[in-house]
Amino acid sequence: MFREDELASASATGNTERVGILLQTGTDVNAVNRFGRTPLQVMMMGSTAVARLLLEHGANPNVSDSHTGATPLHDAARGGFLETVAILIQYQADVNARDYNDRRPIDLARTNGHLDVVAFLESL
Repeated sequence: MFREDELASASATGNTERVGILLQTGTDVNAVNRFGRTPLQVMMMGSTAVARLLLEHGANPNVSDSHTGATPLHDAARGGFLETVAILIQYQADVNARDYNDRRPIDLARTNGHLDVVAFLESL
């Protein structure tokens, strides 16, 4: 397995320890896996430790999915992961980014009933 795929896999499963080891040994935090996605795009959205670790190592919070235009902030807002939303914003995620359906992260949070995320995003 390529290190990029291994980092994406560790991120997707919330394996903070493995993510840390791979980053310390020089795996590119913004490299895409064999499916064309970065570790931040595939990370377990509820794993704030993984999110913070990737972002501290320079992960781009504004990379968008080539098929949907969604950013990690869209995904976190859609899923109602308030802590992950806050961390992404702390690292300069664009709250006004629009996916290919012209939806912002707040729109997805609202559609999915995540009122705490909506309130947080409105407070910015």
